[in-house]
Amino acid sequence: MAKSPPVRPKTAETVRNTSLDDALSERYLAYALSTIVSRSLPDVRDGLKPVHRRLLYAMRQLKLDPSGGFKKCARVVGDVIGKYHPHGDSAAYDALVRLAQGFAVRFPLVEGQGNFGNIDGDNAAAMRYTEAKLTPFAQALMDGLDDDAVDFRPTYDGEESEPIVMPAAVPNLLANGSSGIAVGMATNIPPHNAGELCDALLHLIKTPKAQISTLVDMVQGPDFPTGGTLSENRESIVEAYKTGRGSFRVRAKWAVEELGRGQYQVIVTEIPYQVQKSRLIERIAALMEEKKLPVLADIRDESAEDVRIVLEPKSRSVEAEQLMEQLFRQTDLESRFGLNMNVLDANGIPRVMDLREVLQAYLDHRQVVLLRRSKHRLAAINHRLEMLDGYLIAYLNLDEVIRIIRQEDEPKPILIKKFKLTDVQAEAILNMRLRSLRKLEEFEIKSEHKKLSAEKKEISALLKDEKRQWQAIAAQVKDAKEKFGQKTELGKRRTEIGEAPTAVVVPIEAFIEKEPLTVILSAKGWIRAMKGHRDDVAAGKADLKFKDGDKFRSAVKAQSTDKILLFASDGRFYTLSADKLPQGRGFGEPIRLLMDLPNDAEIISMMVYARDQKFLLVSSAGRGFVVTAEQVFAQTKNGKQALNLAKGERGRVCAPLPGTSGMADDLLSGKPSDSVAIIGENRKLLIFSLKDVPEMGRGRGVILQRYKGGGCADAKVFTLKEGLVWKSGDRERTETDLKAWVGTRAQAGRMPPKGFSREERPFSG
Repeated sequence: MAKSPPVRPKTAETVRNTSLDDALSERYLAYALSTIVSRSLPDVRDGLKPVHRRLLYAMRQLKLDPSGGFKKCARVVGDVIGKYHPHGDSAAYDALVRLAQGFAVRFPLVEGQGNFGNIDGDNAAAMRYTEAKLTPFAQALMDGLDDDAVDFRPTYDGEESEPIVMPAAVPNLLANGSSGIAVGMATNIPPHNAGELCDALLHLIKTPKAQISTLVDMVQGPDFPTGGTLSENRESIVEAYKTGRGSFRVRAKWAVEELGRGQYQVIVTEIPYQVQKSRLIERIAALMEEKKLPVLADIRDESAEDVRIVLEPKSRSVEAEQLMEQLFRQTDLESRFGLNMNVLDANGIPRVMDLREVLQAYLDHRQVVLLRRSKHRLAAINHRLEMLDGYLIAYLNLDEVIRIIRQEDEPKPILIKKFKLTDVQAEAILNMRLRSLRKLEEFEIKSEHKKLSAEKKEISALLKDEKRQWQAIAAQVKDAKEKFGQKTELGKRRTEIGEAPTAVVVPIEAFIEKEPLTVILSAKGWIRAMKGHRDDVAAGKADLKFKDGDKFRSAVKAQSTDKILLFASDGRFYTLSADKLPQGRGFGEPIRLLMDLPNDAEIISMMVYARDQKFLLVSSAGRGFVVTAEQVFAQTKNGKQALNLAKGERGRVCAPLPGTSGMADDLLSGKPSDSVAIIGENRKLLIFSLKDVPEMGRGRGVILQRYKGGGCADAKVFTLKEGLVWKSGDRERTETDLKAWVGTRAQAGRMPPKGFSREERPFSG
């Protein structure tokens, strides 16, 4: 007998029909908001993310005060993930370790005992081996938690409560900085000097509409825990703080150590922020092996607790400044730290703030904290005064109070009725100790009553007068400056304010030994360099070896200090350093290993870079223009686009203009050219004035020759009086009677003279 299918429960009440698009959007939005608010972005008020705030609060609950003893980090992490932060223990411990690293945070919030890692990038020991407690800076962040200074919320399991934000008696956001990546946004704030921040806060209290440029006079720039030199001009710094976005150039601090007899070595004592010393040294050593630092002979790490990296120049004739310029240019001895002040405001909304907005948000928070603490203190004073008033009544009627307490079964209501006491006063009288009935105690109560009454009057006046409130906040800022400002050992500025490097950077070519080379390019794109200027190679007559199916394409004479400029069929120019080309009598290397040349592109022309040299660029569609070499010099392997091409078009010609380079090279010398000769695949030749071709930096150019079918085959620039030269096999022919072919730009042209070359590219060979 067949089994009946199982009865499925009705799910209409529990299942909600919705589109996949809506469901994904809803869930992704929830995830994004959680990442932004609860993980990645700091609060502008205390500069902390939830994990840091929970770590500090858990340590405070464990009474790990600066004056107390240490406790195992495992205990701290256990409390954090068990009570407040339901995430992995490694995430919580990593956050705790960073708060204790003096090279990672400017003002450590945790004092560690044990191995907490180092600037070389070594990890901290396991949390069962390390111990921690709070620092005075962290204690200042939490000052006022017991005075109702901030709101609390239930923890994830509802069994405990945690502060939403810290009272923050110190400007921690800018003092220690922050970094994080959320969904669709990120933050990156460098650390600053706390004393300078306090100066800016005091100025902002006096002048709420202060200009950011004025604030930058006080907050001169980042103050990194690892020191270094801030090499940025003031205009860039002001602009970064105005927009909340920018970057700062930081360089290592170095000095010259004389060794006698004209020899010296460079000592690096401070490196840029977040640069691992071990990796930095490995990188410099690798560059030396690759012979990319020809001026450096040796590098040694003699660091102990302080950084000491020794750099030995290859020759005493090398200037220390030139040596360091090259290292700054090629290594992390110079780095850039980005500024992106994307933070959560007081309403939990993420936005990018400028310097004044960040400082003002902190001051507004301090005003809220001041008012809440003042109201909390006022309530405590009123409660205490109420009790003291009751005590005074009891002393004035001591015998009657004692009688009522001794004889009545329920003395409390009788005391309230007879002496018109409040419930609080009656309860306080009944809880008095017999020792408090001394005469001396009465005088102490009156003295305390007078003192509290005066304090109550002062607090009441504070709550009513905003001017007094800002005076009180200014006093708190001054106190923070006294504790953590420039006059303290911790607060001294570590990062020096330097000047931006000059635009003239010493080129690496200045350190390369100048020697003649002949650069050879094969038809399939293999490139190599041979020592010496080989006329037979440049003419394509040398007995050279090529891979099977490959052959000679072109060659140029150069120096090892030159740059080689290459034009490809994709309309881009590429630049190679002659000294970095493979040398020897082998096959060389594929040119695609040296630059990012697309697979469907090929090299059209190769020449030695000369700043003032000009070229005629022509596409297969017969469009073109004149461009200067300086405009197309490429700084990256990706090249630089010059000739814009429509779909199906390719770069066809890159012809040098003789007499425009100022070089003594025989390939580029000659009288200034005045005419353009262009021939199409249809075998029609046109000659027109070079003046009709515009000079541009990039574009499609103008129509040079029109075609009914096919496109451009070749073109060249020449002097009309000297005649047109073309190649026919191994011979060169010259035609001086060219009137029949001279016309205007954009004409179709006519068939070439008799004996004209039938090669595909008659001008280029």
